[in-house]
Amino acid sequence: MADTALGTAKAPTPSKSQLAYDWIRERIDDGRYVSGFRLVLGQIAGELEVSVVPVREAIRRLEAEGLVTFEKNVGAQVALLHETEYTYTMQTLALVEGAATQMSAPLLNGDHLYRARAINNEMIACLDDFIPHRFTELNRTFHSVLFEECPNPHILDLVHRGWNRLTVLRDSTFSFVPGRARESVDEHEQILRLIETEADPLEIELAARRHRLATLDAFLTYQTEHKHPQR
Repeated sequence: MADTALGTAKAPTPSKSQLAYDWIRERIDDGRYVSGFRLVLGQIAGELEVSVVPVREAIRRLEAEGLVTFEKNVGAQVALLHETEYTYTMQTLALVEGAATQMSAPLLNGDHLYRARAINNEMIACLDDFIPHRFTELNRTFHSVLFEECPNPHILDLVHRGWNRLTVLRDSTFSFVPGRARESVDEHEQILRLIETEADPLEIELAARRHRLATLDAFLTYQTEHKHPQR
């Protein structure tokens, strides 16, 4: 009674449903469960050492929040990116990041290029034992080396906004289009060579822009191929 009177009473233990919700939500938020990731209720229940019932309740709650979709004969999966929002973000980022990379290029020295190539080599090493979230992190770090020296703070701010928006959208196109990852590292090398050889600024900008749009095209192709046929 004394503890309660002093305001030190223990907080109530979360329900099993709440624990399941928090566990799944954390993995969606930090990117371990990317868009399209299948949520196998029995497997999750086993990891949490609970029955399937609270996991199902958690899935329904996440579905109501738009983070998870559930279809009969398909099951639960992390909601795919909203096609229109993702498209607009990637189109905008292609323009501003292309410009930022072109403006940054003359200011990049040997150390910048060495770091960028080392990151790209690490991405190549990831291809055989592919972890989409890790690959996406390395991808952002690679591009940061190439655009962070952009002398125009307004353009650089737009680039940061675009990347941050992709994070909110839980972007990891590589998770469901793994073939795009191999193409991506090849395109990285092409951009690095253009910068190293002091290619025409417009050529560098267009290469960076095409690289970003190629990822968008891979995503849109995947979406089209996985649309449910009309009955």
